[in-house]
Amino acid sequence: MQTRFQQGCYFGATISLIALILLCVAWELVLAPLRPGGSWMVLKVLPLLLPLRGILKRNIYTMQWSSMLILLYFTEGIVRATSDKGLSATLGWVEVALVCVFFVCIVLFLRPYKQEAKRIAQQAIQKASK
Repeated sequence: MQTRFQQGCYFGATISLIALILLCVAWELVLAPLRPGGSWMVLKVLPLLLPLRGILKRNIYTMQWSSMLILLYFTEGIVRATSDKGLSATLGWVEVALVCVFFVCIVLFLRPYKQEAKRIAQQAIQKASK
């Protein structure tokens, strides 16, 4: 059973991932595309769609690997926030913020599961060593 804190972390991660997907689509098609009328950079949203179903189903394994995948978007956000000008730079900072919210929420959500797995592994080692 999940605590209220874990539920809050889950909703924070889910909402930030969906917001990041929407931001990336809007950024590259409407708000500040690299070329007028939109650009192929909108395809950068595809890797974000891969973990979406698993996260909505609260799949622990998907949450673990998505916490590493999301760091690519952190890198992109930092680069664009510091190298672009105007709205694109602001959108880069928004991307960085959404990535940070997702990452922190996922790590905090997964923490009790990792602690339980560690406890079970230690029990198995102690049992095997007897």
